[in-house]
Amino acid sequence: MSVDTLDTGTEQQSAVITEEALAALRKLIGVKITDTVEPWCYEATRDNIRHYAHGIGDDNPLWCDPEYAATTGHGTVVAPPSFLFALNRIYSGYVGGLPGVHAMWSGAKTTWHRALRRNDVVRTEAYLKELVEHQTRFAGRAIQQTYHVDFFVGDELVAEGDSWCFRTERDAARDAGKYAEARQNEPRYTPEDIARTYAAYRAEAVRGATPRYVQDVTVGEELPLMTKGPMTVTGFIAYAQGWGGLYIRANRIAYKQIAKHAGLGIPDRFGILDVPERVHWDDDLARRVGTPRAYDYGPERTSWLTHHVTDWMGDDGFLVNHEAKIRRHNPTGDIITITGTVTAVDPATGLVTIEQRAEQQDGELSALGTATVRLPSRG
Repeated sequence: MSVDTLDTGTEQQSAVITEEALAALRKLIGVKITDTVEPWCYEATRDNIRHYAHGIGDDNPLWCDPEYAATTGHGTVVAPPSFLFALNRIYSGYVGGLPGVHAMWSGAKTTWHRALRRNDVVRTEAYLKELVEHQTRFAGRAIQQTYHVDFFVGDELVAEGDSWCFRTERDAARDAGKYAEARQNEPRYTPEDIARTYAAYRAEAVRGATPRYVQDVTVGEELPLMTKGPMTVTGFIAYAQGWGGLYIRANRIAYKQIAKHAGLGIPDRFGILDVPERVHWDDDLARRVGTPRAYDYGPERTSWLTHHVTDWMGDDGFLVNHEAKIRRHNPTGDIITITGTVTAVDPATGLVTIEQRAEQQDGELSALGTATVRLPSRG
């Protein structure tokens, strides 16, 4: 039975971070993980790639249209860089240890060595990299839990990355209450507001087949704006359809998952044990962890940042690495705008550095990104 519940299914005080649990977890640092959860996708199939791309609102034909992709230098459909989230759940936030302690996915630093092509079969290897303690305004004591994951096609290393979650005590986060209180006023939009958002979507363009040469890029150049939102539970579900989520299971398989993992099942208002992932569609549980409403996925927002870059770089560009830092939640109703500025250009290597910033409709910082892109050279 979950450490969060009594045998009757009624809620107890939520689990806390203990020194004993941390000590046990530290012993696993650097140890290859062999007993891990099945990924959402093993293969980069045409449908898997398209479902993922559509889940982040990306209709780039390089990912979604085989006939178009065949005319490019890739010769076939390739996956958007953030498709890695569908290939390994540890990279996406499936953390071990500290049962019953809430996990908030908070960022990733990733390097790609080549694009994933249609029908690539991917295997992964992962290990716990480090544990770092922080004092946060959101929830007081928090543990930053970082994993490293390698992605292989055969024996070829095609990508590698670190991703991290912050582990927080649910009661502490709720009782702190500062974040939830600050965002209790729900946004309201007029038809004119929505029309402006739709106009921003119409203005977005995929660079596509027109090469963006490194010689044509200058320091200080700004990328076109990208809009995401207004946030809806429907949008979060669309991402879960492409990504697979962490704990979304049904019936007997859901029972087996909750029975295996202490602290995973949290009673809903009916007394039914359900998973913590429902903070992304269940306002009641979201408030219990200190947020005002259901909110977006961290990997989803990171995918929006890389989408911003791939729209700009074109079919012949290549995203070499990207670091995303999630700064706060995007509750339902929020809109974010992503901006980007070129901060370095090296014509000799074709490498371009881009700094990104995502802000919510009230100007609050949502996320930061840093990208390195390799662009083709003229001549």
